[in-house]
Amino acid sequence: MTAHSRLTWLALTPEPERELPAAVACLRGGSVASEHRRVQRLILHGTARSWRRYLREVCDLIRALPPQPAPACRCSALLAGEVLLEHHRMLIGLPGPGYRETEADRGFLAEAVARLRSDRDQGAAC
Repeated sequence: MTAHSRLTWLALTPEPERELPAAVACLRGGSVASEHRRVQRLILHGTARSWRRYLREVCDLIRALPPQPAPACRCSALLAGEVLLEHHRMLIGLPGPGYRETEADRGFLAEAVARLRSDRDQGAAC
């Protein structure tokens, strides 16, 4: 594997690194600054595998959302779900196993995003 092919994952849009820290901090009940630092470390020093592992953790946070989450958590889960789903769909254009490895998460995220959008459209705050 060449250095070029090892770094292709960095070519995807910047939405995950820009949008996820605040959403993830809300879902975890943590600090936005610490999430920004974590994402920055992954981008600067991580690998495609460590990045996908982080994104899987975010997916698991959405998966663990209670049936009636607080409005802020619902909104954060919707944003994170939309960002992850789009990211995972774009993996089809990159070499490597990323698209195949995120197949199950894409299915879950498509359903979760549809449900969270429906909740929002029915008057839930976002």
